[in-house]
Amino acid sequence: MSQTVVTTRTTTTTTSTSTGGSFLNLGYVRTYPGLLKIAQVITLLIAFLCVHCAPGWTNVSAFRYFEVVTLWFFFAFLIFFFMYILQLQSRLPCINWTLTEFLHYILGTVLVFIASVVAAVEGRGVSALVAGSAFGFIATIFLAISLWTSYKVTCGSQPTSASV
Repeated sequence: MSQTVVTTRTTTTTTSTSTGGSFLNLGYVRTYPGLLKIAQVITLLIAFLCVHCAPGWTNVSAFRYFEVVTLWFFFAFLIFFFMYILQLQSRLPCINWTLTEFLHYILGTVLVFIASVVAAVEGRGVSALVAGSAFGFIATIFLAISLWTSYKVTCGSQPTSASV
């Protein structure tokens, strides 16, 4: 009886596609949530500037409320935008960022809508105030879309595995 020994050598090469130490995620800018967040920030800034630079306010407290609300959420969503670009949500895991952003979307949608209604009612034909309220309504639409997509991520159906 003769025995034959066959030796097979397998070489496996792995290539890592990760950027290693890169802390920027510029790909977020091209995603749907990134583009939506850019649209929110831009429309909130335009709404604020329209009202802030408008002459002849008829009701100072109503438009100050509009300015405070639009500027607050402008900075809040700008911070969220930079947080995702700099990947800070992975460096600070002690905070539930999805839930935090979801709650900001709820508050932002409601408060920007109320501020836009107040600005539209108190505008009384001043074109800059009407434009500011129009951009406020556009920002409300963007916030509502983000609220819906964030709701699907945060509170969506969780798969249950009940196999025995």
